[in-house]
Amino acid sequence: MKTKIIQFAALIFILTPISNSVGESMFYSSSKKNKSEIDSQSVKNLNTYYSEKELGAIIKEGKTIFRLFTPNAIKVVLCTFEKPEDENGNEYEMVRDENAVWEVELEGELNGLYYGYKVFHNNNNEGESENILCIDPYAKAVTTFNTYKNPRKSIVWNDNFDWEGDDWIQRDWRDLIIYEMHIRDMTKHPSAGADKPGTYSGLVEEGNKGGIDYIKSLGVNTVELLPAQEFGNIEIPFEDSLGEKFNTWNPYERNHWGYMTAAYFAPEAYYSENWEELKWNEWMGKSGKQVTDFKNMVKEFHKNNIAVMMDVVYNHLSEYEIGNLKQIDREYYFRLDEDGNYIAESFCGNDLMTERPMMRRLIVESVLYWMKEYHVDGFRFDLGKLIDWETIEEIIREAKKVNPNVVFVCEPWGGGYDPKGFSLRGWGSWNDQIRNGIKGENPTTGLGWIFGRYFDNNNIERIKSYVNGTLISDTLGLFQKKEHSVNYLASHDGYTLGDFIRIANGDVKNDEVISDLDKNVELTEDQLRHNKLAALFLLTSQGITMIHSGQEFARSKVIPKDITVNDKQKGMIDHNSYEKDNETNFINYDHADINSELLNYYKGLISLRNSEEAFRRADYDNIKFHEQITDKFSFAYTLKHNGDTFFVIFNPSQNLGSTFYLPDGDWEVLVNEESAGLDVLEVVNGRYKAPKISGAVLKKVKSQR
Repeated sequence: MKTKIIQFAALIFILTPISNSVGESMFYSSSKKNKSEIDSQSVKNLNTYYSEKELGAIIKEGKTIFRLFTPNAIKVVLCTFEKPEDENGNEYEMVRDENAVWEVELEGELNGLYYGYKVFHNNNNEGESENILCIDPYAKAVTTFNTYKNPRKSIVWNDNFDWEGDDWIQRDWRDLIIYEMHIRDMTKHPSAGADKPGTYSGLVEEGNKGGIDYIKSLGVNTVELLPAQEFGNIEIPFEDSLGEKFNTWNPYERNHWGYMTAAYFAPEAYYSENWEELKWNEWMGKSGKQVTDFKNMVKEFHKNNIAVMMDVVYNHLSEYEIGNLKQIDREYYFRLDEDGNYIAESFCGNDLMTERPMMRRLIVESVLYWMKEYHVDGFRFDLGKLIDWETIEEIIREAKKVNPNVVFVCEPWGGGYDPKGFSLRGWGSWNDQIRNGIKGENPTTGLGWIFGRYFDNNNIERIKSYVNGTLISDTLGLFQKKEHSVNYLASHDGYTLGDFIRIANGDVKNDEVISDLDKNVELTEDQLRHNKLAALFLLTSQGITMIHSGQEFARSKVIPKDITVNDKQKGMIDHNSYEKDNETNFINYDHADINSELLNYYKGLISLRNSEEAFRRADYDNIKFHEQITDKFSFAYTLKHNGDTFFVIFNPSQNLGSTFYLPDGDWEVLVNEESAGLDVLEVVNGRYKAPKISGAVLKKVKSQR
């Protein structure tokens, strides 16, 4: 339970400007007694501070109230500006209450006003913070000047968006088919045909080859957006330093994926700018239209019955930028070692002290805000294990009060690995057991089941357990319920599934330049077989299904050879493309045409899973396995649900076909090595021969049940 302090009524003053220059240092000073009291209070247990006051910029009855929580500050000044470009603005000293909330009230409903805070400490370990403008942690919109320090100004924001009756998508977790995607990547390539490529608006334009029409054509029912909370787009200069950091790793000086969050309540502005590429040394997000654009995007997905999940990063903050929680109150908000240095189990420079009551409150309120204000249907938490259990429990408890079907899944590592712990608390987790067991851990020395290998401690029994949802009742199982298992084979991080298979088959090396991109993309016979077998296993297994964008056509990530960036890996396959705002990451829909057979196979399997509840909701006891005595990798199982009976076959043998003896009766073949879907391909009985690296789904003819 969080500790709360009884609040006392306090006078709020309507202040006039102290000065009209942010650079000036003439402020009203607190008395020595007040400073002493603040200092004395600050060194006590920081967990005693808790306030229920609404934080941020609040418009109310002709006033605008600004509130910031920082227990260790000795003085806080609100700075307001007419334009983002203004270096000089009006300054107002704020008043601290007994719970360390600093407050000032201004006349007028100041919607659209630019503002920030200057925070003063006795010990400025982060530099001279009084000369740094800090954004409001609760800012609803943010404008940024695009340099590696990412200086920002908050925007007072309040809109009356017309949702036209829109509400959350209410969907059972077992029915989720998640498409993990990057907002800009889905429409930035010319092949997408978008009028506003790379933007929120472009993503939901209709009548294009890419974007929402393409997503609808797949049949998936949920999109998971890579981070879209305002984040640090730019990293430190290449072969230059910032503090003790020397950039030897990122010649692009960019962060494209977004895992460096800057503002937990504000949508990323870049996806509203409709720029060909990021413009350096310019202000971005000045109009605040990113708020409306994000809401329109969600509304359009919902109109098409597609839920929207957000990938969120609450374990660390943007690493290089200046003017955030580090300058506001590093001792309160961050995990520090005995010497006052940041702890970085995230490997991202700083880890947030999520167990602090007001940090926990910020996270919970951010989640609820995106649910209420943006109608977001679910969340995927980056490095979830870095967040303390009490916060994890409070997040899902409070969110379910708003939407009982809200989806919470996480990356269950970071300072440990504990999908079991998340499942006990009602959370889903990415299931890396199925990822590593089915395809393998790496494409050179760690191949998995689809290649006729067992990686690490996998065996036939563990492969069977993945079919059932990797339940705790099975040996080495992880989950209390199958809907807690997020079954996936590839994600944004690491090789795409298509490239993993290309390298594993020896058709390409990860350290050689690709001379012909289209030829590299086009699948060989065995590559196609491996992709189809992997897809068949994924989309017939119990649990949540997640597909990485482009996986359905064996997407290949190759670094362009014609870029001007000094990248020594130009022309090679990329397994870590976090910094590339270029064709390495952009979805090329012409490549989907090249591999249309695989694309149609995925569409057919998705249609089958959506139509046949057995692959989502069958009881554990209604799945019976049949092993092939002559092959330690091949197997089949009978699946019964609501009067329907299926026979599912897998043959990962790399060289030989395998004959499976069928239960009595006639069986309709819905999936074979060539095609997948709801159409009956043939009717068989007695036995079925599966060619090498293939599988099948058979449904018993109804008249014989």
